[in-house]
Amino acid sequence: MASSGLETGVLYRDDNLRRLREFPAESVDLIYLDPPFFSNRRYEVIWGDEAEVRSFEDRWEGGIRHYTDWMKDRIVEMYRVLKPTASLYLHCDPSASHYLKVMLDAIFVSPGGFRSEVVWKRSSAHSDARQGRRQHGRVHDVILFYTKGEEWTWNPVFTPYEDKYVDTFYKHVEPESGRRYRLGDLTGPGGASKGNPQYEVMGVTRYWRYSEQRMAELIAEGRVVQTKPGAVPAYKRYLDEMQGVPLQDVWTDIPPIGPRAAERLGYPTQKPEALLERIIEASSDPGQVVLDPFCGCGTTIAVAQRLRREWIGIDVSPQAVGIMKTRVDQHGANAKVEGLPTSIEDLRNLGPFEFQNWVVQRVHGVPSAKQSGDMGIDGWSFLERLPIQIKRSDRVGRNVVDNFETAIERSGKHKGYIVAFSFTTGAYEEAARSKETDRAVHLVKVADLLEVADLIETAEATGQEPEIPPDTVDLMELFAGLVDRARRTWPPTPPPRKRSGSDLIASVRNDEAGVSRDES
Repeated sequence: MASSGLETGVLYRDDNLRRLREFPAESVDLIYLDPPFFSNRRYEVIWGDEAEVRSFEDRWEGGIRHYTDWMKDRIVEMYRVLKPTASLYLHCDPSASHYLKVMLDAIFVSPGGFRSEVVWKRSSAHSDARQGRRQHGRVHDVILFYTKGEEWTWNPVFTPYEDKYVDTFYKHVEPESGRRYRLGDLTGPGGASKGNPQYEVMGVTRYWRYSEQRMAELIAEGRVVQTKPGAVPAYKRYLDEMQGVPLQDVWTDIPPIGPRAAERLGYPTQKPEALLERIIEASSDPGQVVLDPFCGCGTTIAVAQRLRREWIGIDVSPQAVGIMKTRVDQHGANAKVEGLPTSIEDLRNLGPFEFQNWVVQRVHGVPSAKQSGDMGIDGWSFLERLPIQIKRSDRVGRNVVDNFETAIERSGKHKGYIVAFSFTTGAYEEAARSKETDRAVHLVKVADLLEVADLIETAEATGQEPEIPPDTVDLMELFAGLVDRARRTWPPTPPPRKRSGSDLIASVRNDEAGVSRDES
């Protein structure tokens, strides 16, 4: 809980405009936002749930003017919640940065306002520049930096010198230590008129910038060098004692996330942690509040947690919020989540995509990567990658079970799960018969799924192994992902398994993938 009364360590599954309006004024120290790029519509619907689809339609209908108006409503609320000493970084692309800057200038008025436009080189040579396209390659993003007041949190950041600069200016190397150094002037500028003392050093009389006593100390320390007899002594300035280059507004030293990077989640617009480290370290202090209202896959909050900042994340996608919680909890956050469905009534109100994603995520499964031709399989279980079919329906019948048996057989598995709100007697009879074959179908009611998941999560929080109701014991294999995580708190505690970014999300669908829409 921040001192302003704003609750931190919370992930909100919500429209950020509605949520921002509930936050107290002047309660946040730093906002970083990476909203959907105007030129990148194909990456807009990342997770494939209705919440994203609705948001997509809302923000894109009407072109750039509608887009900036949609953004303006949210920026006004962000300005309100910023403290007088707070900063805002808006990450965008060149196709819309000028529109967004004009909008920001109208909101961030004196004594605050625009501070700098950062150019981040996000990729190497790009195919935009190939022959016939008649344009330059597009390799950078824009980050607009604004402050609310004339005084703001700022921690200077330094970057290493370029190799060419080092080779040119720090060309001397100490044989005994291998330390690089350059020679600096020891003479006193302005001579006697500036009060500089005159005396002899190593046979050379000059006006010097140091007293005789201090000069003697430097000589004793080996910091004064005479390159040849009669040469003016010079000061030895070591490279490893220099801070580096003060951070400039063109960032070419932070590469995008590579295909094999441990932090890679598969999220198409994921930003590297190093980028957020730079922003958070420069514009906030430990204990201050960092807000990301377009949290996506959670890079901002993961870095904020690691850097000992308080944080809040908002995203409209239920699946994104689940991914973020898993990610940030690996850094010890134990994040609170608000806005996800918690009751049967909540789940009935979800759209087909949202419901399917909720079920798969609830059991730590993997969503199906195919939008069609998926054999009626909407996801795969955590442990053995067993097929899961999800029906946002009541009284699912025998024919569904019979068809799913075929899907299990074609998938090469020995059993699978159908999740629905309720099943007919015929469905249970067919499922019982299937268990006598090598393609057993287990029927899972949503109410039982909620109950077992809540029991396991409670066990995780208390450190006590849960008492699973006898009629739901066969669900434990389906819940292997949750059990794997929860058992780390049960005695005896097994060694924690380190997960890479790809483990967290397992298989995030790209813009051409999704889950089955069939809810028959």
